[in-house]
Amino acid sequence: MEIKEAVAALAALAQETRLSIFRLLVQAGPEGVPAGQIGEMLKVAPATLSFHLKELNRAGLISPRQEGRFIYYAADFERMAGIMAFLTQNCCQGMPEACLTVVENALGGCCPPKSKT
Repeated sequence: MEIKEAVAALAALAQETRLSIFRLLVQAGPEGVPAGQIGEMLKVAPATLSFHLKELNRAGLISPRQEGRFIYYAADFERMAGIMAFLTQNCCQGMPEACLTVVENALGGCCPPKSKT
């Protein structure tokens, strides 16, 4: 991950509503959550929600999926892992495996990686 990509992703998360949306989508897992349900759960008006979802999508942190008349949003777990790896790659006096082990354990069985099929 390049520093500009990391800055864009972290900037997108540096806002209370967007961080709440992202955390909700991480909790929901790869299936995602319909936009309307995100708005209801977080008590965010549709126009405001649309703006924040657009910003998270632009930063590559979430992805939309159309199913019928609903748009589901899901966190991009590979991107999240990339950001975490970027943040820890120079830690532990040049031995990032020590930090990454902690991160991997923390993520544990969170969500399996996306299938390449």
